[in-house]
Amino acid sequence: MKLDRRTVLRGVGASVALPFLEIMRPKRARAQEADPEDPKEPPPPPRRMVVFYVPNGIHMPDWTPAVTGPDYVLPPILEPLAPFKDQLLVLSGLNNLAAKANFAGDHARGTGSFLTCMPVLKSEANIQNGVSVDQQLAKAIGDWTTFPSLELGAEGGGSTGGCDSGYSCAYTRNIAWADAQTPVPKEVNPQEVFDRLFKGYDQTLTVAQVERRRLLRLSVLDFVEEDAKALKLVLGKADRQKLTQYLDAVRELEKRIEKEAEAPQCYPGQKPAPALDVETHVRLMADLTALAFQCDLTRVVTFMLGNAGSNRVFSNLGINDAHHYLSHHAGDVSKQAKLSVIDTWETAQLAYLLDKLAAIEEPDGTVLDNSLVYFSSEIADGNSHAHVNLPVLLAGGGGGAVTPGRHLKYDGAPMADLFISMMNACGAEETAFGQDGTGPLPDLKI
Repeated sequence: MKLDRRTVLRGVGASVALPFLEIMRPKRARAQEADPEDPKEPPPPPRRMVVFYVPNGIHMPDWTPAVTGPDYVLPPILEPLAPFKDQLLVLSGLNNLAAKANFAGDHARGTGSFLTCMPVLKSEANIQNGVSVDQQLAKAIGDWTTFPSLELGAEGGGSTGGCDSGYSCAYTRNIAWADAQTPVPKEVNPQEVFDRLFKGYDQTLTVAQVERRRLLRLSVLDFVEEDAKALKLVLGKADRQKLTQYLDAVRELEKRIEKEAEAPQCYPGQKPAPALDVETHVRLMADLTALAFQCDLTRVVTFMLGNAGSNRVFSNLGINDAHHYLSHHAGDVSKQAKLSVIDTWETAQLAYLLDKLAAIEEPDGTVLDNSLVYFSSEIADGNSHAHVNLPVLLAGGGGGAVTPGRHLKYDGAPMADLFISMMNACGAEETAFGQDGTGPLPDLKI
């Protein structure tokens, strides 16, 4: 039997995409022989890119390992990543000179060029940027999946008006750019992301059917249960286990999202805020990313923990000062200590995502083994607003494209070269990128 990789489970008014199963592999990929029923080239093994953006820079003294090579010691901010030390590349000395200028607006410029490595136009009404690395990759490999890319975030806001010293809000609130004038907006509502990925409502449903589903709060999986049972009869043991694990994860996530939506709203001050606390919000987005990868709905995801220059207050960490305010620490050790707490919490959220990806088994490793997860900020130290020696982590193995478990130090290499390496690892043959990318970053692979 041959099962198409785009097969979904179907029920009354709903459909659920399947994870990548062994039975979906073309026969020539499984038996190393030609498949006359499938003359097309098989899709490559999934290789994925995740971008995890955090705002306001990092307190670099508590970030940077003291030594290079495989014997580096995790500094305080990176300690939550200890379980994944062998899956990390800590990259020092990378620059994004496209964001550098001798006037105000470093947060907007740094975030605008965060994934494009192109200078942005200083204007609140007109925007000019470049194509971001995620969208460049999506153009090359997006045809293999239902969604060429997903753009997620934990802090909302539109792209019009001014947000930083005469720069458009488009730069501060988006990191994905389809072209020079088109930012790709992020989705910040986990429920809407879940519906987009998994619910697949049939547009022919009657009003009565829709109302019945709403009132009974039936799970998506209840609609497709019979289809799933029939499919399990033709699957091998490993595929049955993988399908069961996947459906259980979808059901659990759906329950969590609906529970959060029913929680009482809170109103700090006069302005209403989302019902989700920030950590729950971030982790739901991580769960959705993992599920999207597990069923190969997309291979490219960007996530913004906050907008550029975010003034989020991390009361959950016992900190009552705004993040952006603290980032202008002027050497104040008490502010620096608070920044280190925030930064450590941010890497803990990254660790949560890595744990999710590492738990998903594939024929040739785990999803984390076959992914590259890029973690960074628009600036280095928040007080200096520097765009050189940026804080950069690269997690995962990229399907063998990199050798993790090391701290590498470069002497001002362009960030764009790293992006070229990442695109090449994920299936896009690129030799140049941005304003200064001229080839793959050296030494990523031993």
